[in-house]
Amino acid sequence: MKTLKSFFLFVLFAGLIGGAYYYFRDTTAPQITLNPPAGSVQKNTTLTLTLEDTTSGLSSVEVKILQQGKELTVLSKEYPLQTLQVVEELPLENLLLEDGPLTVEVTTTDRSIYHFGQGNTASTSATLLRDSRPPIITVQSVAHNLNQGGAGLIVYTVSEDVTRSGIQIGDYFFPGYQQPSGTYVCLFAFPYNVSGDETPRLIAVDQAENIGMGGFYYHLNRRNFRADKIGISDSFLNSKMPQFQHLFPDAATPVEVFLKVNRVLRPRNRARLVEIGHDTSDHFVWSKSFLRQPNAANRAMFGDKRAYIYNGNNIDQQTHLGIDLASIARAEVPASNSGRVVFADFMGIYGQCIIIDHGLGLQTLYAHLSKMNVAVGDLIERGQIIAKTGATGLAGGDHLHFGVTISGIPVNPVEWWDHNWVTNNITSKLDLAKQ
Repeated sequence: MKTLKSFFLFVLFAGLIGGAYYYFRDTTAPQITLNPPAGSVQKNTTLTLTLEDTTSGLSSVEVKILQQGKELTVLSKEYPLQTLQVVEELPLENLLLEDGPLTVEVTTTDRSIYHFGQGNTASTSATLLRDSRPPIITVQSVAHNLNQGGAGLIVYTVSEDVTRSGIQIGDYFFPGYQQPSGTYVCLFAFPYNVSGDETPRLIAVDQAENIGMGGFYYHLNRRNFRADKIGISDSFLNSKMPQFQHLFPDAATPVEVFLKVNRVLRPRNRARLVEIGHDTSDHFVWSKSFLRQPNAANRAMFGDKRAYIYNGNNIDQQTHLGIDLASIARAEVPASNSGRVVFADFMGIYGQCIIIDHGLGLQTLYAHLSKMNVAVGDLIERGQIIAKTGATGLAGGDHLHFGVTISGIPVNPVEWWDHNWVTNNITSKLDLAKQ
């Protein structure tokens, strides 16, 4: 009898233990993730709701939107057994909502027997700002005279806070920079390789990703760039290609290395210029005109269309995007204007190279150097000797390759050496940005 009583007590105790375990095994509420969790949304934004309960599974969900005293149920749903995770899409496009703040409330319950069979309930809310209106752009500057391969500057205002704004030309984007007055300034290029039929557009994107677009009056002077032939000798290949051989181990001959350098490395280097172009000040850090390398003769001009000739055959074509200046070997190189060094290292076709930032995306490039006297971060004065010319990189002889870039896109340096052009097209507009 005593043994039977003990057995029943054991069974009762085990049952209590098992029941307690089953009752308390899931006391955690489901997880809720709403995206976006905050910020601005457009009229056609779709919210993404993720629910997860990996223990008991999900039972139900309800989503409401509250705005201006009105309540709208946008989702009410029961889930089948063993629903551990769901993703619900909540489109706002067809809902009768107004521009302005709104609150999204989410409540979900799992299938746990906790709370006397009611399960665990989780709730969350998010405050969003519905914004269906694109920014309004107002152009302040006039007389935008552009040369193909050259630069321009535009001053404008935007009706609201934006995440980005600037000039879009084909695939190229040039960001605008907000000034202390609230006005925006955008220094941009009309790239040498963009058709004159392409129209520059001024765009602004707000926090809800609404895109405002505006046109502006401009005049474009189209340019026909020179054609040039460059003879490639075996002595040049044998002296210059070994430095690039490790980059292209599959290239069997110096000619193959040369073609890889032109067709693969050159685009990589130009892409690197675009990356460096983002490292810029939001205002000009110079005031005097730009200097040209003294006592140096032009060896090649901006935009030259080069045909490379080897053993009488045209093996490649590229465009020269700077000005080559030569005087004496290892000539001193002065900084063209005041600024901050943002690059001072070896860069592929440019060899030893220095890039100085002058603000608003404007940078000057000094390439093929034999010696560099500055480092990244140095503040440079106009005319300061920063290097000596050389023949590093893809250079056939000692000279300075001088380049000007805007947001990493090369433009014709000749414009920036012309004080009158700079005054008429660039600096005269900056007073508008201060008003």
